[in-house]
Amino acid sequence: MTAPAPQKDPLAIGLGALATGAGLGGGVATLAQIFVELLQTRLEPADYQRVAGDPLLAGLLAGIVVAALFAWRRSTPLENLWQSGVIGVLAAVGALLIGFLAAVADRFLGLAGMIGWGLLSVACGVWGSRWAVRAATEGIQETESAP
Repeated sequence: MTAPAPQKDPLAIGLGALATGAGLGGGVATLAQIFVELLQTRLEPADYQRVAGDPLLAGLLAGIVVAALFAWRRSTPLENLWQSGVIGVLAAVGALLIGFLAAVADRFLGLAGMIGWGLLSVACGVWGSRWAVRAATEGIQETESAP
């Protein structure tokens, strides 16, 4: 007799996908802020606008796109397309919030704090990805009780 295929855990898949998107998207938004801060310390304000354009806006938009795409990708084991879309949108909002909180880290801890915040954000994204993949492949582990 073959053992039945393990059930997928939809809650763990969804939360892992959300953490993946928000973490990686927030890391991209934080990276853009680090880039802007390094440019501002090295260039005059007039040269900054001419050379860089608007890297902060580009980085925030890239963070939104990265968050939505990675969250969507990690939530594809869910059969409901609507749930994957909602997870993608929530991850994009989460990435924006993480990106905005990087400015707080910069204000209180400086550039080193913002770099640490970015690394923590990416680590959260990697952890969420592993969680979503594990929940989609292993599923719910049912323990057998002794009769």
